[in-house]
Amino acid sequence: MDETQERQSAAPNADAPSAVPTSLTSTDQPEQTDSATIKAHEVKKVSDCPVNASDAYIVDWDSPEDPANPKNWSIKQKWAITLVVSSYAFISPVSSSMMAPAAENIAREFGVTSKTVTALFTSIYVLAYGLGPLTLAPLCEMYGRARILQLSNLFYMAWNLGCGFAQTPAQLIVFRFLSGVGGSAAPSIGGGVLGDVWKAEQRGQAVGIYTLAPLLGPVIGPVCGAWIAEKSTWRWVFWSTSIVCVAIQTLGFLYLKETFAPVLLERKAQRIRATMDPEKAAVQDVRTIYDGADREWKNIVQKSLIRPFALSFYEPIIQVFAAYLSLIYGMLYIFLTTLPSIFEGVYGERVGIAGLHYFALGIGMSAMAQLGARFLDISYKRLCARNGGVGKPEYRLPMMMPGSILLPVGLFITGWTARPSVHWIAPDIGIAIVGGSMITLFLSIQTYIIDAFTLHAASALAALAFFRSMAGFGFPLFAPAMYSALGYGKGDTVLACVTIAIGIPAPFFFYRYGERIRNASRYAKKA
Repeated sequence: MDETQERQSAAPNADAPSAVPTSLTSTDQPEQTDSATIKAHEVKKVSDCPVNASDAYIVDWDSPEDPANPKNWSIKQKWAITLVVSSYAFISPVSSSMMAPAAENIAREFGVTSKTVTALFTSIYVLAYGLGPLTLAPLCEMYGRARILQLSNLFYMAWNLGCGFAQTPAQLIVFRFLSGVGGSAAPSIGGGVLGDVWKAEQRGQAVGIYTLAPLLGPVIGPVCGAWIAEKSTWRWVFWSTSIVCVAIQTLGFLYLKETFAPVLLERKAQRIRATMDPEKAAVQDVRTIYDGADREWKNIVQKSLIRPFALSFYEPIIQVFAAYLSLIYGMLYIFLTTLPSIFEGVYGERVGIAGLHYFALGIGMSAMAQLGARFLDISYKRLCARNGGVGKPEYRLPMMMPGSILLPVGLFITGWTARPSVHWIAPDIGIAIVGGSMITLFLSIQTYIIDAFTLHAASALAALAFFRSMAGFGFPLFAPAMYSALGYGKGDTVLACVTIAIGIPAPFFFYRYGERIRNASRYAKKA
C-alpha cells in the first residue's frame, strides 16, 4: 500500500488539514471522511473558526508536511525507534529458548521426573506469548504504543527476574507464564509502530530488522543457555537476561516516543479544548478525525478489546495467513528441538559446543534478512511503477516464493547428512538454509499485514501471534516421539514433504488471490 492509500486507511486522512467543521456518525466508520471529502471544505485553523454549537471541529495534521506526524519525523528518529522496538522484540524470545539447555538441570534440582513437566518449563512461555497480545495490542490502540511497550517490558523484566528465585516447579511455571505475557508485547505492537513511522516504500528494511530480532532469540538463547548450564547455575539464565533488559529499557525511556496517530491527535485536541474560554463563547465539541459523534469510552474499550478476536474470526485474509504461518512456525520449533540431539547424540559434542551450531541458523537468517529487506523495497517500487504508481500489499509477497522452495531443501540436507560419517558442516549448511527461508517468509507476511492493516496492524499481528504461538507450543510436544520412531532423515523428510505440498503453492496462491480475499475483509478493505 502506498502513502496515498495509507492516508485513506480506516478513513482518516493522515495528512489532512488541522480542523474541519463537520460531524462523523460512527466511530466504527471513519472512512466516510476521506481525503476528497475533507479537501472539499474551506479549511481554517480551530482558533480561527467561528464557534457554532451545531458543528464539531475535527482535528487532524496541519498539513502533509506536519512535523508532528510520525511519518514526517527525521530518518534518525525513525531508526532510533525501530532499533529500540527491535531490541524489545529480541530480548524476550531469548528468554523463551535460553532455558531449554538448562531444563534438565532445573528438573534435577526440583526433583521433577515427568518429561511433560520438564518440557512445560520452556513451552509455557510460548503459550503466554500467544495469549498476551490479544489484550496488549488493543490496549496500545487505546493508550498508545510507547506506554504499553514500556510497561509490558517492565512487567516482563520483573517476572523474569523472579524466575531466578523460584523455589518450586509451580513457582517457575507461573513466573515464566507471567514474564511471557509481558514479553509478548513487542512482537505484535512493534509492527504497528513501524507502520506508524515508515511510509510504505521505505518500510522493507525496517521490518527486516524488526522481523529478524525475535527470530534471533531462538538462536542466541540456546547458545548462551548451554554455556550457563555447563559453567554456572541455571538461575543465571534469568538473571543475565534481566540485566540486559534493564539496558534496553533505559534506551526505551530515552528514545521511544509515542507514534500512534489517534493518540497524538487526541493530545492535540485536548490542548485545543484547554484554550477555549466558556465565558466568551459556548464550548465547542472538538474531536479528532478518528472520533465519531457517539464516541464513548465504554464503546471504545469494547471495540478495541474484541478487535483481535474479530480479526481472527471474520477476516479471511487473517485466517489464511494464520493457518500458513502456524504451519511454518510449528515446523520451525519441531526442527529446533532436534538440534541439540543431533550434535550431542550423533556427533558426541558437549552441551556448550553443541549449542554453537545454532549460529548456523542465525547466519542464514541474518544474511537473508539483509538481502530480503532490500529486495522487498526494490520489488515493491517496481511493481508499483507497473501499476501506475499505486501500491498493493500483495506486492510484498514475491519474496515468499524462493523462501518456500528453499525451506524443504534445507530440511532434506539437515536430515540426511546428520550422520557420524558426514562432517558436521553439512547439517549446518542445511540449518542455515532453513533459517534463511524462514526469515523471507516471516518478513513478507509481516510487511503484508502492516500494509493491509496499517491503523490496526497491532491487533492484526496479535491475531497471527496467537495462532503461531499455539503451534509453537503444541508441535514440539510430539517431536521427540516422531524423531525417535523415524530418525532424523525420515523425520525431516516428513516436514519437507509437508512444505512441498502446502508451503510452496501457498505464496503463489496468496499473490494471485490475495487482493480478492483482502477485499472480502472488513478491516483490510478499509486499509
